[in-house]
Amino acid sequence: MTDEATYLGKVIRVDSGSVEVEVSDEIPSAAPIINGRLYKIGQIGTFVKLPIGNFTLFGIVSSVSNAPSKVEETQARYNFGSRFLTIQLVGEKIGDDPFEKGVGTYPTINDEVHLVIESDLRQIYGDRDAGSIEIGKHSSSEDLSVYVDLHKLVLRHCAILGSTGSGKSNTTVSVLKAILNDYAGSRVVLVDPHGEYSSAFPDANVLKINDKKNPLYIPFWLMTFEELAYFLVGATLKDEQTPQYRKFREMIVERKQKNHDKLKGGTVDVNLVTGDSPIPFNVRELWHHLYWWLNASFKEASSEKQTEANACVEGKGDFEKLVPPTFKAYAMGSIAPFKSKHQDMYAYEKKLISRLRDSRYDFLFNPGEYKDEKSKLDLHDLLNSWIGGEKQLTILDLNGVPPEVLDITVGLITRFIYDSMFWGRNESYTGKNRPILLAYEEAHSYLSKSETNRYSKYAVEQVFKEGRKFGVGAMVISQRPSEISETILAQVGTYVALRLTNAGDQGIVKSSAPDNLISLIDLLPSLRTGEAIIVGEAIKIPSRVRIKLNNPRPTSDDPKLIAGWSKKHVLKADNYKKVVTAIREQKI
Repeated sequence: MTDEATYLGKVIRVDSGSVEVEVSDEIPSAAPIINGRLYKIGQIGTFVKLPIGNFTLFGIVSSVSNAPSKVEETQARYNFGSRFLTIQLVGEKIGDDPFEKGVGTYPTINDEVHLVIESDLRQIYGDRDAGSIEIGKHSSSEDLSVYVDLHKLVLRHCAILGSTGSGKSNTTVSVLKAILNDYAGSRVVLVDPHGEYSSAFPDANVLKINDKKNPLYIPFWLMTFEELAYFLVGATLKDEQTPQYRKFREMIVERKQKNHDKLKGGTVDVNLVTGDSPIPFNVRELWHHLYWWLNASFKEASSEKQTEANACVEGKGDFEKLVPPTFKAYAMGSIAPFKSKHQDMYAYEKKLISRLRDSRYDFLFNPGEYKDEKSKLDLHDLLNSWIGGEKQLTILDLNGVPPEVLDITVGLITRFIYDSMFWGRNESYTGKNRPILLAYEEAHSYLSKSETNRYSKYAVEQVFKEGRKFGVGAMVISQRPSEISETILAQVGTYVALRLTNAGDQGIVKSSAPDNLISLIDLLPSLRTGEAIIVGEAIKIPSRVRIKLNNPRPTSDDPKLIAGWSKKHVLKADNYKKVVTAIREQKI
């Protein structure tokens, strides 16, 4: 077989996971043409094979040298003009059986080593299996498609990682389009903080914050009490033993209980209603109630006798318009009317009215027909608008969500969908019978290790830890994986890693790769744009893959600097009026 065009050389050293090869001096070219295709000898990351009778071992080139690795032992024997390859063994093939990862039999000294050509690559990757999607073309072949197991990619969770400009958004589009095009019953929800992806998916169900045509509503009353207390009045778990915190909980529970039989989605047992129950109530009426007791004047001085019947009311106000009630001015002394003694909730009322008057939170406080118990729609309608329609992909465009509530917003979305899958796990149209993929773009922004994003992080961590059992898979997309929660990364089954230049980010991918394939991960800083290393459960063997360029594309391209700077611009005194108004209103 040494006269074959694929012949490389012979084995000179064998370790438990690697093989050293001396490239034959008789090879006529360092770039032989085989079957009309050019192959380069000694390219890092390329495959080689070691045929041993009916048995073939496969390996990946991890290093190239003009001297063997153990020079002191071989100095006299080898000509230092020779070439030496270090090969990491990755799998084997017996006869006509399919390729298998792992090595059961090792080569011996002087065994032949050959180039892997396109026909060999097809033996490794095989034909497309049922339940797979094409993720790209193998970097060593123009025509060889690389497939990944869709079940493992989704339900064992995955990550798409890459530095800015590496092709991360394009890869995300490729993966999602492959799923949507090949599986008509698939369901995907993409959380899009910067509003980049609607251009790439013109047929998707796009719901956008503050959009007039397809607004994204996330009712505030979906929050747990802990989230409500934090968002509405700035209270944290450190405050839970204070009288104000307990009283605030009682007020909210009372309002939810009153609405237990007014729900469009069906009556709820009043005894099962808690502060965490997602039941609508009127938060403006709650503010009005707080304001009333803080500012009322009374005919009696003692707190026990300061009741609604003894209040000196002049105007009722209008809680829907946030108009406060008015009262007779209290006297300075022992003469009626007397000042209210109910001052314990003063700080809560001030924070609550500040939130309600902030137009940036309209998608929470004014969620259309999901506003309160009198509204026409309920949570089952909201779920249908997100994941129950005919369109397979829903993009939740969060561009316009204030940074301080992005954490709670992503947490609400995640927990609501997860809860629907958990409680509907045995239904024919959802749960385990129709799984869903939740994709999180810019994940490092709201799923970081710090406690500043605890609500979104805990909700997504639950999906990564428990979602598989109920049909919920997840994908994180990020340029800084080293900043993402370790709990999330520990549950990622498959990594699609594009160019990564930061050592910490590379370490995340490296920790998931087999020890004998670290050399492949070392290629991450030098990958071309649109090229990825895929490692994990969903792929037969870690591979270097080219991702096709998609059209239309996400709007994540760099600005056209040269074009913008090559022409003169019209300067007017009122040029920035519109910009300043947008800054003040905080609306896109």
